[in-house]
Amino acid sequence: MFKFEIRQKCEKSAARLGTVYTDHGKIETPGFIFCATKANIKGLTIDKVKEAGTQIILSNTYHLMLQPGSEIIKEAGGLHQFMGWDGPMFTDSGGFQIFSLGYGSIDAEIKGAQLLKGKKTMLALSEAGAKFRSYIDGKIVMLTPELSMRIQHDLGADIVVSFDECTPYHVNKLYTANSMEKSKRWALRSLNELKRIGDGSQALLVVIQGGIYPDLRMESARFANEGDFQGFAIGGCLGKTKSEMYDIVNLTSEMLDKTKYVHLLGIGGIEDIFNGVKCGIDTFDCVTPTRIARHGAAIVKKRELRDNTMKNYMNLNNALFKNDFKPISSSCQCYTCLNFSRAYIHHLLKAKEILSGSLISIHNIYTLNKLMSEIRNSLKTDSLATVYKEWCER
Repeated sequence: MFKFEIRQKCEKSAARLGTVYTDHGKIETPGFIFCATKANIKGLTIDKVKEAGTQIILSNTYHLMLQPGSEIIKEAGGLHQFMGWDGPMFTDSGGFQIFSLGYGSIDAEIKGAQLLKGKKTMLALSEAGAKFRSYIDGKIVMLTPELSMRIQHDLGADIVVSFDECTPYHVNKLYTANSMEKSKRWALRSLNELKRIGDGSQALLVVIQGGIYPDLRMESARFANEGDFQGFAIGGCLGKTKSEMYDIVNLTSEMLDKTKYVHLLGIGGIEDIFNGVKCGIDTFDCVTPTRIARHGAAIVKKRELRDNTMKNYMNLNNALFKNDFKPISSSCQCYTCLNFSRAYIHHLLKAKEILSGSLISIHNIYTLNKLMSEIRNSLKTDSLATVYKEWCER
């Protein structure tokens, strides 16, 4: 059964060391959750994901309900058996897809003011749920809080998330407030349905909404604290700048019950992780580490970069790596760095060989797991600032 234990609190910030216990093992926190959106981390077999030190993975309710269908996964023995993963599993609710389908955009809209254009498949958003057209076969589907819980129950994840509407930046406060209230009602329906069909082994996280408005965030947090939820997932619009995002994450986390588990949805930049840890965030998830890998970007410490980029990414497409026979990182012990050079991976990228994305994904997963381990060790001695300097300063 799910249990969250805080093992140590830090004196210099709200950061804490903890352990999450589940039926499929434990998670040391702060930790990172890697996205196996469609029951697979693209380009990798599950043994490579394990070898890279991964504690927990996340799969997507919306995509798996459409293909292959949760009934097939249930028949296979659940998502763990279906994909060969024996560790802790996290599933989201499909709520983010309400946002992305409704506005025809991608996750950048949550973190910025620009409305990106794309194909909109949302048909109707109501109190009942979200009606949309499947991108697989064009069929009309209605996703409700109850159905989201039944799907997540069929998938067999250890940690599941309440159904919510994820509001973007460009909507006004009235829309955000109404959406937040609806998400509260949907959360109660999610909770009641999981209690009806579940055996208590799945932990339900309630999503904290409210956009960029402190009073709405406070109301959402108050509701969450009073509910019978095992933890919290901070979601919704987090502002248009890094500074605004950090303020909202800090403000929201301060309002939450400090004894419960806190997850930050969809955030995974290196500096963003450090900020979240200082705010008391226990776990993070993001597609970025493996998505950028498929485009040639390897995660490294800033001091290992040759340019003045603000990010911790080495672009191996760059011609300067054509004759560079060093590993991605000389201090890295991942499978990729122990066996292949920057020049070889650069060649694979230019030749459009899919192995390039697999090798960089292995490195990025290993590197993020190593970073989280270093962060956990630093919290034991209140030396997080030292690890931050090592990773984020040149």
